[in-house]
Amino acid sequence: MSKKTLYERLGGYDAIAAVVSDLLPRLRGDPQLAHFWQYRSDDNLQRSKQLLIDFLCSSAGGPVYYAGRDMKTSHKGMNISEANWTAFLGHLHTTLEFFQIAQVERDDLTAFIQSTRIEMVEA
Repeated sequence: MSKKTLYERLGGYDAIAAVVSDLLPRLRGDPQLAHFWQYRSDDNLQRSKQLLIDFLCSSAGGPVYYAGRDMKTSHKGMNISEANWTAFLGHLHTTLEFFQIAQVERDDLTAFIQSTRIEMVEA
């Protein structure tokens, strides 16, 4: 028997999309992080949401093609700080708890997300 991908263990596309749909309003509502989404059109916000879903699905081993830019290019110039990163992780953990994601999958997803930190945190 083959080992399931993280994508499968998280519940596939719909489950990952639900997590992103819960996470983004938390991030946008945080006074420390809200400025990253300020002055963006609804269309731009929806596109960013879809790119995040595609990125996570693809990176977790799912059959989804991510057509966006790499994380370093996408986040260059945003001046994401360690404090911003820590706040983001707090919201991620809250979302994963809300959906009652098993600890093994939480740890695997968090480890993957943490691996992108160096490409995003600038300040």
